[in-house]
Amino acid sequence: MASPGIEVELLGKGHSDLGEVAPEIKASERRTAVAIADLEWREMEGDDCEFRYGDGTNEAQDNDFPTVNPLDLLCALLLSSDSFLQQEIALKMALCQFALPLVLPDSENHYHTFLLWAMRGIVRTWWSQPPRGMGSFREDSVVLSRAPAFAFVRMDVSSNSKSQLLNAVLSPGHRQWDCFWHRDLNLGTNAREISDGLVEISWFFPSGREDLDIFPEPVAFLNLRGDIGSHWLQFKLLTEISSAVFILTDNISKKEYKLLYSMKESTTKYYFILSPYRGKRNTNLRFLNKLIPVLKIDHSHVLVKVSSTDSDSFVKRIRAIVGNVLRAPCRRVSVEDMAHAARKLGLKVDEDCEECQKAKDRMERITRKIKDSDAYRRDELRLQGDPWRKAAQVEKEFCQLQWAVDPPEKHRAELRRRLLELRMQQNGHDPSSGVQEFISGISSPSLSEKQYFLRWMEWGLARVAQPRLRQPPETLLTLRPKHGGTTDVGEPLWPEPLGVEHFLREMGQFYEAESCLVEAGRLPAGQRRFAHFPGLASELLLTGLPLELIDGSTLSMPVRWVTGLLKELHVRLERRSRLVVLSTVGVPGTGKSTLLNTMFGLRFATGKSCGPRGAFMQLITVAEGFSQDLGCDHILVIDSGGLIGGALTSAGDRFELEASLATLLMGLSNVTVISLAETKDIPAAILHAFLRLEKTGHMPNYQFVYQNLHDVSVPGPRPRDKRQLLDPPGDLSRAAAQMEKQGDGFRALAGLAFCDPEKQHIWHIPGLWHGAPPMAAVSLAYSEAIFELKRCLLENIRNGLSNQNKNIQQLIELVRRL
Repeated sequence: MASPGIEVELLGKGHSDLGEVAPEIKASERRTAVAIADLEWREMEGDDCEFRYGDGTNEAQDNDFPTVNPLDLLCALLLSSDSFLQQEIALKMALCQFALPLVLPDSENHYHTFLLWAMRGIVRTWWSQPPRGMGSFREDSVVLSRAPAFAFVRMDVSSNSKSQLLNAVLSPGHRQWDCFWHRDLNLGTNAREISDGLVEISWFFPSGREDLDIFPEPVAFLNLRGDIGSHWLQFKLLTEISSAVFILTDNISKKEYKLLYSMKESTTKYYFILSPYRGKRNTNLRFLNKLIPVLKIDHSHVLVKVSSTDSDSFVKRIRAIVGNVLRAPCRRVSVEDMAHAARKLGLKVDEDCEECQKAKDRMERITRKIKDSDAYRRDELRLQGDPWRKAAQVEKEFCQLQWAVDPPEKHRAELRRRLLELRMQQNGHDPSSGVQEFISGISSPSLSEKQYFLRWMEWGLARVAQPRLRQPPETLLTLRPKHGGTTDVGEPLWPEPLGVEHFLREMGQFYEAESCLVEAGRLPAGQRRFAHFPGLASELLLTGLPLELIDGSTLSMPVRWVTGLLKELHVRLERRSRLVVLSTVGVPGTGKSTLLNTMFGLRFATGKSCGPRGAFMQLITVAEGFSQDLGCDHILVIDSGGLIGGALTSAGDRFELEASLATLLMGLSNVTVISLAETKDIPAAILHAFLRLEKTGHMPNYQFVYQNLHDVSVPGPRPRDKRQLLDPPGDLSRAAAQMEKQGDGFRALAGLAFCDPEKQHIWHIPGLWHGAPPMAAVSLAYSEAIFELKRCLLENIRNGLSNQNKNIQQLIELVRRL
């Protein structure tokens, strides 16, 4: 039975103004990309220029340079970047909630690239509510999670703005987003030169709040720049991966009819969005009626955007259509699925290069054997766990005897015997097949293949880890122990996940055991098998991988491994080995890693419910032209997994480990950033570290960072509050002083010479998100505050306020002493 003909009723007079589908969005709120992308690092190279993301406030810049459409700029940057830089660009854009490039056109070379690899590192968290049962937060890669996709395209010309309509559909409540660049933003009307044919993707993720959740599940939205007739390959791809395609047009003539007729075998739902005041009404109706049996549509599939006055109701109608499609059985695809469809159509996929695929195959040979993370650690990473924990305990006792006034020789000999026995047991093992495969991966002579392998390992191990349901963030914050609480601090809230650091830790233990036996004369130096391991690790550190400094499971430092690594680093850096050490300590979950990543463009792990608890280091190379001014060649950044602020009397051995960790990190540092969540939330372990370091006379430059975890609009602390921040409760101070055998002589932190609350030692950092996650972008106020903190840190280093800078050999000696 044939479908009835379509009758379009035209309402109103005159045509709507361009860009009135959604209210105008403030472009200034979307400039976060610059601050979060760490472009300010150019200041360290002596470049005083300021980069602006098209806000139109720099008139001199507008006059001096020809204006470029921002989409052309984006495409030019991506076409000029390698795979890893493309990945970083996509990650920063995702943090700012910008739509991401999915298909990158290259008209000069006549091919288009599907950007699968560029999105591999993007992980999102959203509220998952099953039909029956309790909801929970789910965390997954956007490349792997499946969701319904809805494509918006333009045929010929349209007086309605696709991008503005998409922004309005994605905007929760009264807040408007600029996920997709549109013509009402600055430079948006500039002609596009190279970006036509670009396909962008953005997602809506539910948060579990009824007032903000437009859709009950994740939904992907795709946007094709340019006319479908000129970019038929991209349009064909969109029809194969989308649950529904919305076609915006003012004209449907014979040419457009022929184009759409070729899609008669398509199973995708098609919807038309027309303007009643453009085109030829009778012609449009005639060809729409002819398309009824071809595309299997009816009158509900034709929408008319009448005027600017019906914008809200029109957006609600689009959302209703999307909701109806979601409730019915519909196609759900991941970005990986989209890439498979792109390959069939002949598009190039960035991930298909030989080095990337070889690295992926190596990763899969390792991860396919991992059925259970705990069992794999026990059976394949045999030198960790109890063997390493026992050896670390013996070495700690032996070290304490070294400082004793009259150590009993018999006990020393017994400890030495036990340690050698444990190390001989470790040395009796051979690396498992998985560890050997890992070593082969990081030994590749190709730097690109090595980097591909490490990225694949990070994602592969995260994927095979047993999924654990996450509680809402506000629930997690209530679990964090307070001063004087009775919370058990002996174990973390979650088990430690399996990661790349465990494979490197296993290599470190092989090196530790072998070195210990060589030092004791139990193994000839010529029979060493693992002497090259520190060299492999130092190469990874130089390429930007965070390396473990302190073991997260035992809170112990493998001294021989770390010193061996630093020696190799000294050799590779030759004469440029002057160092400044910057560390962070503080309360778990206060954003220390995010702060460092934002400040310096680093890659410390963030956003994990069960992240590493030890300490990791990354190396930043200072440009030669700026190193003389700054007084150092490199900055070694150390990120700690957090300190528990539990009660002194109930914490036991775990607390002593936490206090020792704080002392070690602060003792190694020229600059220490202490991250806090509340004005009186200084962990007791840090108070003990202050007392211990004051005895030694080593006082690095301290910066207290008070992070507002909830609301971006909450003002910073007043000067009086800042002084209270440095005055911990009296009973806590007295208990700490007594435990450190200082009687009642402990001074408040505000009284110490190094920390004056009237000066720049206390920082209020606004909330990270502008709005409610997961649809919130990174706050511009957060980025600006981090930039000011970074400026202060560099000034302190430049002016010598961060204590005497070190070279790597001095750092090695300091590690041994501490």
